[in-house]
Amino acid sequence: QVQAEESGGGMVQAGGSLRLSCAASGTIFRINTMAWYRQAPGKQREWVADITSGGNTNYLDSVKGRFTISRDNAKNTVYLQMNSLKPEDTAVYYCYVEARRSMLAATQGYWGQGTQVTVSS
Repeated sequence: QVQAEESGGGMVQAGGSLRLSCAASGTIFRINTMAWYRQAPGKQREWVADITSGGNTNYLDSVKGRFTISRDNAKNTVYLQMNSLKPEDTAVYYCYVEARRSMLAATQGYWGQGTQVTVSS
């Protein structure tokens, strides 16, 4: 099995910064894309950003220029640096890891348990 564990959430004032981390562990042959999603109260979960194994990144328009996704392949870890935070960024943030458990296994997606980010005005 593959586990993904987030850390780094918390409460911050508008304009502040937070850095989220997500470490994948378990039986891992290869990790492909790693991504961050978020879910605000009463809303559907939405994609925020992703990064391929080669380092290509994509961002939700509303976070472009404020959030930066990065990864450390040696540590099987993905990061989300969040700057200039706004109250509308308040949500539970989830990491999503696409991984193969062996050379012959299919790629599967694994979710973390989520970490709360609260931005006060």
